[in-house]
Amino acid sequence: MESFICKTCGTQFPPSEIPPAHCPICEDERQYVGWNGQEWTHLAELRASHQNEVRPLEPGLTGIASRPGFAIGQRALLVQTPEGNLLWDCISLLDEATVKAVKDMGGIRAIAISHPHFYSSLQEWSLAFNAPVYLHALNRKWVMNPGGGVHYWEGERLDLFGGLALVRCGGHFPGGTVLHWPGGAEGRGAILSGDIINVVQDRRFVSFLYSYPNQIPLPARAVRQIAAAVEPLAFERIYGGWWEREVLQDGKEAVRRSAERYVDILEERKRVDLE
Repeated sequence: MESFICKTCGTQFPPSEIPPAHCPICEDERQYVGWNGQEWTHLAELRASHQNEVRPLEPGLTGIASRPGFAIGQRALLVQTPEGNLLWDCISLLDEATVKAVKDMGGIRAIAISHPHFYSSLQEWSLAFNAPVYLHALNRKWVMNPGGGVHYWEGERLDLFGGLALVRCGGHFPGGTVLHWPGGAEGRGAILSGDIINVVQDRRFVSFLYSYPNQIPLPARAVRQIAAAVEPLAFERIYGGWWEREVLQDGKEAVRRSAERYVDILEERKRVDLE
């Protein structure tokens, strides 16, 4: 039996004789069903048509993403610490070359994922590296392929190892999470944010949305919650969910100014020329 993967969002489902009837993640208003209707693939097909690029980003941080792009095209990030490596976020494709590359860097001690759009093939990665997967309990209903490797955590913060900590921000999903890496940016700290805090084209800023593909905004209170969740953290850099989506300096101030601008526009405190 195949473990079918949704072509639009990249989520892998449990093994079955036939593809699932539908993808709940794509049918949710934060995502969408592809214009050609629901379509499925599986790992054997992906391995024949795609490969993963493994790209160093800074000492102790490596990006992994498929090429050509698949589904929503995100990258995973491997954080190396003296106490073990953590894979932040996940992608659908896992093949022998990727497993070898990651093992050559010390393997994976644990996996943590920001929100359901990046759950992808989490069970494949968990089994290949015998690594637990940490997901926030508020997002539990969106886990399409649960298994023994998944650990649900609750509350606002989970300290892991090597100084790494998961911080719940909410926003895009109730359990939306970022990873704080104090050792990033040569010790000035970094946040790995997926699109819970989304790095935009003007990389002096970030943004916050309920749905990115459907351009549905978040309410002001949710944006304030996100900004407040990361305010106590020390960080210089923000690594988003896609190649080049990075704020390499003044990251903390970028979140502050972006949240303030967003809320000001929502509450009409900032002049916007609509005429």
